[in-house]
Amino acid sequence: MRYRRDYTSGATYFFTVVVFQRRPLFDDPARVEQLRAAFQAEMVRRPFYIDAMVVMPDHLHAIWTMPPGEAKYSIRWRNIKRSLTWNIEPENRPAVSSRRRHKKEQAIWQPRFWEHRIRDETDYARHVDYIHYNPVKHGYVRRPVDWPYSSIHRYIRQGVLSADWGCGIMEFPDGMGHE
Repeated sequence: MRYRRDYTSGATYFFTVVVFQRRPLFDDPARVEQLRAAFQAEMVRRPFYIDAMVVMPDHLHAIWTMPPGEAKYSIRWRNIKRSLTWNIEPENRPAVSSRRRHKKEQAIWQPRFWEHRIRDETDYARHVDYIHYNPVKHGYVRRPVDWPYSSIHRYIRQGVLSADWGCGIMEFPDGMGHE
């Protein structure tokens, strides 16, 4: 069966992007800064809005809103992944399998990503909460605010969330996030 992506112009999407073999690529703050630079460069070339995002050691989740009349998020992800890959020193790149070498792929990212078009305000709120709670879910911190690579800090600055948000037990529907 062939997977078909949802390309709805101007829509909002939730994404999960995973590092190849779940290596903790982003446990290095310098690598997170390289990822941030890749995002910024792509946003200049092809604008989109990051509604929410969390960068975990071996994966990331993001919600993007595409510009009106546009839905080419796959190109953006390809360019962000490629930009980060080019900035990783060759000696720090894992060995590439012959299959990946034939396809001219590096062993930095899983080749695909998961996307879900946000359907309504409830769906949006649940996915934003999922993103912000993800570091707690994985046991990296006890409170979402303690994770440095999360848009929760912007939400707190803007008064959308309080600094103690997510300090209780939170539940999410089975399968949400596709990690």
